[in-house]
Amino acid sequence: MRRARRPARAAAWCRRLAASRGFHDAVVALILASAAVLALLSFPELAARFATPLAIASVAIQALFVLEIAIRLGAHGRRPRAFFRDPWNVFDFLVVALSLLPASGPLAALARLARVARVARLVSALPDLRLIVGTMLRSIPSIGHVLMLLSLLLFVYGVLGVKLFGEADPQRWLHLGRAAETLFQVLTLEGWAEVLAEVRPGRPWAWFYFASFIFVAVFVVVNLFVAVMINNLEKAKRDEARREPGDDRERLRCELVRLREGLERLETLASGPGR
Repeated sequence: MRRARRPARAAAWCRRLAASRGFHDAVVALILASAAVLALLSFPELAARFATPLAIASVAIQALFVLEIAIRLGAHGRRPRAFFRDPWNVFDFLVVALSLLPASGPLAALARLARVARVARLVSALPDLRLIVGTMLRSIPSIGHVLMLLSLLLFVYGVLGVKLFGEADPQRWLHLGRAAETLFQVLTLEGWAEVLAEVRPGRPWAWFYFASFIFVAVFVVVNLFVAVMINNLEKAKRDEARREPGDDRERLRCELVRLREGLERLETLASGPGR
């Protein structure tokens, strides 16, 4: 009976540790330490002078990362699959697992990439960064439609530019490819006044062409980008808020497990003298 209780107690201990603030801060500090070691290794002189300490630090950091993943896996007890239901947990596990590959041989490049990717785990460790990245990923389909609108504007204004300014400034408006490149420059608001000055002589209405393009492409399309990001940020916040009750249930389950263990110890103490 006691042997059966040991895994449950170990899982409860891992859950309490993994949910603690100190554990979270230690993981963040470990990621920053890994980034510092990688930064020092990027300097050849420092890497040669402190080769042994840096190698020891790298091994120690890797061992601590493995221990962290083991504790988080152990927190799920006999249901380790629940750990992999969260994409961020899968990302952390893959980064740590791939960084265990040998630094020499055919998989050396993958191992180095995984060690660099350990720094990216800072995103999964900080909820605010996770929210931002989740918002960006969620916005990709909507941003695709905005890019389609922008491409349509570039095509229409590019064809008009070739017809209107091709003879006046062939270097920028000779064909659709050059016109699109010129319009993209105008889109960045960099040097568009010089582009206008080249075609304005004899065409006093040319300013309307550029003003309308800047207004539609820059202000409208850019604001659409911002609107899409804000909309998806709000959706990500609502999704995060909906996950919180599940976290509360998990904490409640941990407390129940702790109370049950306490009651079992009391029963054992109470029945001891009678036996």
